[in-house]
Amino acid sequence: VQLQAYGGGLVQAGGSLRLSCAASGFTLDYYGIGWFRQAPGKEREWVSFISSREGWKYYADSVKGRFTISRDNAKNTVYLQMNSLKPEDTAVYYCAADGSYHAYSTWYKDSDEYKYWGQGTLVTVSS
Repeated sequence: VQLQAYGGGLVQAGGSLRLSCAASGFTLDYYGIGWFRQAPGKEREWVSFISSREGWKYYADSVKGRFTISRDNAKNTVYLQMNSLKPEDTAVYYCAADGSYHAYSTWYKDSDEYKYWGQGTLVTVSS
């Protein structure tokens, strides 16, 4: 069972990147997928989430309107399209998956609630 996040790189402010989160050993359809990021010297923060069944999508206020999360079940992959990138978006981005029941509706913002994690991909936005 493995998650792999990739697609990071160096981009100028205002540019775009698309991150991918690919699963092997399990089917992503049944899992809620979250994206988190961690900038140097800062705590890991939640960025976006897509639910397993309904495909509900949620975004942190800092990325709302610029980032779009989506899933391609046929490819067993979840994407994070990042547009209008800003230097403050610079971070290592991680995807995480969890398929268990959660007692509260905003569980997806809590990194401790996820069972599987990808290795992270670095996004650097230059000014």
